[in-house]
Amino acid sequence: MSTTTAVGPLTVRPLDPMADAELLHSWVTHPKAAFWMMQDAKLQDVEREYMRIAAHEHHHAFMGLHDGEPTFLMESYDPRYVELVGLYDPEPGDVGMHFLVAPTDRPVHGFTLAVITAVMRELFADPATKRVVVEPDVGNSAVHRLNEAVGFVPTEKIVKPEKEALLSFCTREQFEAATAVTR
Repeated sequence: MSTTTAVGPLTVRPLDPMADAELLHSWVTHPKAAFWMMQDAKLQDVEREYMRIAAHEHHHAFMGLHDGEPTFLMESYDPRYVELVGLYDPEPGDVGMHFLVAPTDRPVHGFTLAVITAVMRELFADPATKRVVVEPDVGNSAVHRLNEAVGFVPTEKIVKPEKEALLSFCTREQFEAATAVTR
């Protein structure tokens, strides 16, 4: 993927669990990443987690780049097999998504919205994707606002082993309608 945004070009590449682990470790243990639930993770924990994802047939991780520099993490997954098994009835074409923007001392206005928009464009670039599903923590109001900005509609609270989550969906049509003014 390569998307030109208001903040510049955003691209993704497959995540390399070993080469990217140190950088990822600094992101997921940062206080701003509390909802990622890896605050106490050691470097080896991050390596193991992303090696597990890399080996998984239905879960994928990507490093996001802004002007060629790593600035965000994107994960996609098949909710029939990962994260949401038994918690809702998946429909054909459902794709799960997680994203994390790297912490920075110099925030760029609109950057996180540009990232989630680019992530959604990447997911919908696959014609088989009909709907994107997310399950953020119910207390993560910042991500709820971002999700709403790109067309997600919350449907229900669900209880996962690690959190109470707000199950939300975004169809291709909802995404296109929500982002039509930002193109």
